[in-house]
Amino acid sequence: MTSRVEPADLVVQAPDLAPAAIADFRDRFAAAQLRRQPASVRLIGVGRSTEIAAQVLALATTWRCDAALVPPQWMLSEFRLLAIDMDSTLIQTEGIDEVAQLAGVGPQVAAITDAAMRGQLGDYSDSLRQRVALLAGVDQSLLRQVAQQRMRLSPGAERLLQAARQAGLRSLLVTGGFDYFANILQRRLGIDSVRANAVQIRDGRLTGTVHGPADTPEVLVDSQGKANALKRACAEAGCSPAQAIAIGDGANDLPMLQLARLGIAYHAKPLVRESAGYSLDFSGLDGVLEWFTDTALTPAPLARGGRGAI
Repeated sequence: MTSRVEPADLVVQAPDLAPAAIADFRDRFAAAQLRRQPASVRLIGVGRSTEIAAQVLALATTWRCDAALVPPQWMLSEFRLLAIDMDSTLIQTEGIDEVAQLAGVGPQVAAITDAAMRGQLGDYSDSLRQRVALLAGVDQSLLRQVAQQRMRLSPGAERLLQAARQAGLRSLLVTGGFDYFANILQRRLGIDSVRANAVQIRDGRLTGTVHGPADTPEVLVDSQGKANALKRACAEAGCSPAQAIAIGDGANDLPMLQLARLGIAYHAKPLVRESAGYSLDFSGLDGVLEWFTDTALTPAPLARGGRGAI
């Protein structure tokens, strides 16, 4: 039995999208109009169904590109909030892992981080406490060293935040990581609000203890804490989660991604990629902008089914 086909466009993108890949998508959806965009191509009127989604996934896997079925005439200005995870999402690294590496306990901490992000550990808060405990006695100067030397933004981060700001969205940086790093990023990027955990420091050294934000220090920002932060930010922005975009990479991001109207798994672990509504596996964070008609430039379409230059 054929599933119902809903209206949808197909946006295909990758840092180096091969002409042969575009041709393959065009051959499969020959009736669709094709528009050229700054970093992608849009096939208009492809439709969405279980069968179409499976075909798109198969092609995207073959060509190692991002391919998303999106509502026609979708606009970023329809949304009011952009919530984004920090470690391995807004930045390319895991802050706690970088501190641990400098402190000489990198492998032990990284192994716990990886298992937690893959959803292999039952309690994120416990996993965070275990990792921070391994940092007991570390000089706080290592935090500054990581921030200055190892905290690299993910590609497209600044462009995404700028476009969201211009479209009228508020921004929320929400993380189970350290507020030390989150606050630096907030100042650098003009992010509206932050929700993060705080590592305890005494006499210039980490004590091995972590606590939640100042208003709820006894409750760590975990998976539910991220979802709660999104709800709170929506309330402050005067909107509902139906007007929110959320982006993350780890299992502790899933409740937040599933709560938002647009939940995006960014270069994510398999469990997250399979559970989120949308994903970007190859493009930068600004690949999100290619999905919206008010942020992706769209010249006149080529002839339907044609093979003109793109």
